[in-house]
This record gives sequence, structure tokens and C-alpha cells, in this order.
Amino acid sequence: MKYISTRGQAPALSFEDAMLSGLAVDGGLYVPETWPQMSAADIAALAGLSYEDAAYRVIRPFVGDTFSDDELRGILARAYGSFRHPARVPLVQTGPNEFIAELHHGPTLAFKDVAMQLIGQMFEAVLTRRGERVTIVGATSGDTGSAAIEAFKGLEAVDVVILYPHGRVSDVQRRQMTTPAESNVHAVAMDGDFDDCQARLKDMFNDAAFRGEVKLAGVNSINWARVMAQVVYYFTTAVSLGAPHRKVSFTVPTGNFGDIFAGYVAKRMGLPIARLVIATNQNDILHRTLQSGAHRKEGVVPSISPSMDIQVSSNFERLLFDLYDREGEAVAQLMAELGQQGGFVLSQGALARLRAEFASGACSEAETSETIRMMADTTGEVLCPHSAVAVKVAREQGASGVPMVALATAHAAKFPDAVEAACGQRPNLPPHMADLFARPERVTRCANDLTALKTLIREKIAR
Repeated sequence: MKYISTRGQAPALSFEDAMLSGLAVDGGLYVPETWPQMSAADIAALAGLSYEDAAYRVIRPFVGDTFSDDELRGILARAYGSFRHPARVPLVQTGPNEFIAELHHGPTLAFKDVAMQLIGQMFEAVLTRRGERVTIVGATSGDTGSAAIEAFKGLEAVDVVILYPHGRVSDVQRRQMTTPAESNVHAVAMDGDFDDCQARLKDMFNDAAFRGEVKLAGVNSINWARVMAQVVYYFTTAVSLGAPHRKVSFTVPTGNFGDIFAGYVAKRMGLPIARLVIATNQNDILHRTLQSGAHRKEGVVPSISPSMDIQVSSNFERLLFDLYDREGEAVAQLMAELGQQGGFVLSQGALARLRAEFASGACSEAETSETIRMMADTTGEVLCPHSAVAVKVAREQGASGVPMVALATAHAAKFPDAVEAACGQRPNLPPHMADLFARPERVTRCANDLTALKTLIREKIAR
């Protein structure tokens, strides 16, 4: 399996090299040269398997010869051994043909653990084999940062620097990033919003000299391995609900497009998905794109679902690559327009393809709070605000006779103030995090300035 850039001007790489590189040298994102296929018999054979065994079968074609069979099985066992539910991603029924897939049973209580715990083990295996050390720099709107720190803390071959927007993550999210004591992890509170953090991250990757100097690697959802790991739970969830013998739909709360793009990959691999529904909060650029065909930034408005407060959806570029028949030059032009003019307009053909693959809906702040209250009152399920966005849109988009799965992307205890205001219940952190607010914090404040960030990173990784 080879990986190619969405902008068409970077060399094809193996899985190992694409994973370690993160961003392609032409600024594009890596995608597989072809989509692996799973037959109906292959999908049916996933029924009754453990999550790890199902993951092995789904992921195996993507990793090529980077890992032996036994090595990959060991990586999967270590990655998911820390999850606090034996099903890893359990399903909860909330109504007739309505389900929630709980993605928050990992160590940091968010769906990012599903991918990050796996990628941490993969990085460690590859870097140990190579005898190399890298500097992972990531940008987070809340959950990626804590998941990355949890996955990489204490590892010998990695330094981790996480940028998060100062004052724009929840207290729990912040403390999960700032309280680990391991010397190889560093939290940086950057001025600006998440899009600013993500832009500076891309600037660093596009600075070839700095990238080589600090041996820069990325684990944001720009890293293909992150998307690959998320494909698995679409298969396991759908099979639990009768696939491949019946179709299943999914509604995904998303800002950066990575989680729902994983569903698109599963569909391209052969999973019979009826509908993929994009659920946005008031920062609704993806919903507006489907409605109008125009993909334009309008500024980020802070919300009670902060991990979705995004206007630059990095993984949308991966979908554009397919919508434009894998023409890298066309994608590069669109991304240049986004950077220079703040947006672009899809061609009629690309828009028709987008609408054929996805539906969408948006959820206001009031509707988010009302959904949290309604679900707590009627089902006993206490949802985080992001999961509530998914449930609200799922109920609008569900089709009779087809199971609809809303992805619950974080534990309610990560957003206790918003949840308590909505339903009157203050969700408690689980026992392993009960002392989170008593732990000392380590954090560095930094301006939204590339030179200052590069200087700071050099200082953090100096040993």
C-alpha cells in the first residue's frame, strides 16, 4: 500500500513514512493510492469478534509490511488495553432504530483515544526499530491534545508539544493537558482560536529547515493513521446492527471532518452505509457548504461544544481529492483560494458528488442544551454538548427502517458546567481522574507568532 498527497506534488510513501511525516512536503494530506475492499463475507465475519480482532482485519491492508501480523496484534492489544469498557466502543439504544456509539471509554474520555492510543504504539514500535527520536507538535481544540499527551507521555523516542487556544477549552480539557508530570510532554496555551493553532502548526510543517532540525512529526487528524484507526468503529458498530445484511446510517458531530471522513472511507471499503450525516454547531461551515456549495470562513464563535469551534476543516481536503477525481492540482488551487480569499466554490459536479455522499444539519446553543435535558429526562443518558449536537441532527435526519447511530464523542464530565446548566445534573469524573483538579499544572503561554513558537519548541526539546 502506497500513500499519495492530495496536492499531487509529493512522492508516494509507505504507510510507515506517511505516518511519521504527517503532512506531505507539498502541503497536502496523505491518502491511500487505492481504497482496500472488504467483501460482504469479510464484513459478516467481523460479527462476534473482539474490537482488537476486528481492528486487525480492517487495518491490516492499510499498513502493508510496516508491521508483521504478530507485531500488529500486539500493538492493538496494548492500544486498547487501557479502555474501561470490554466492548471498547459499546452501543446504547435510545429509541426505535436510534442508537448512540460511545467513543469515550479511553483514558482521556474522548473519541480521540481510539486513534491516539493506537498511533502512540505504532510510533514507538517504528521509532525504536529505527533508533530515531522525533518531536510531535499538535494543535487541539480540546480533546486531541490530552489524548496525544496520554498516548506519548514517558516514551523514550518522542517529545510532545501541544498547542491549544488560550481560554477556549474546558477546564477539564485544559487540566488533562497541563497536569501530566512526564518531562517529554509540553502544553502551550497559544493566543487566538483553534484555527490559529492549526495554521501555525501547518506553517511549521511547511518550513523544511525547521521540520528537519527538530525532526517534526504530527499526530493531528492530518495524520492518515488517525483516520485509519477511526474507520474500525464504523465497521464494528454496523456489524452489531446487522451489516452487511442491512444498511446503517451515522450522524457525526464534526468540525475538522476527520471523524466523518473515516465513515466515508468505511463506505468506500464496502460497508453498506445508508447515510453519513454531518452535524455542526453554530460554527457551521460544513453544513453551509452542503447547502450552498460555497466553502467560506465566517469567523469562529465560541460555544458550549468547543471542540467543534472550527472554520478550517483540515480533513475536508481529503474528501475534495475524491470529489475532484483525485486531481491534485485542482485541490491545491482550492486550498490556495481558502488561504488567500477565505473560501472557494465547489464545481457543480463536485457539489453533486458531495450531496450524494453526505447530508448535514446544524444545532444552535439552545438546541444543544435542550437535547441534553431531553435525553437525560427520557433515557437517563447524560450527553456531552458535542454528542448532543449529533443526537439532535440524527433525529432530524433519521429514515424509517434504517438504524441511525449518533457518535458520542466525549464523556459528559469533560464539560460539567454546560451539562449541569442544561439538565441540572453535574457529571462526575471517573475514579481514575477524581483528583484532576488537585494536580499541579505545567503550561507555557505563547503569542500567535511562528518565530516565537519555533523558539519555544527548541527550548522545550533541548536535553
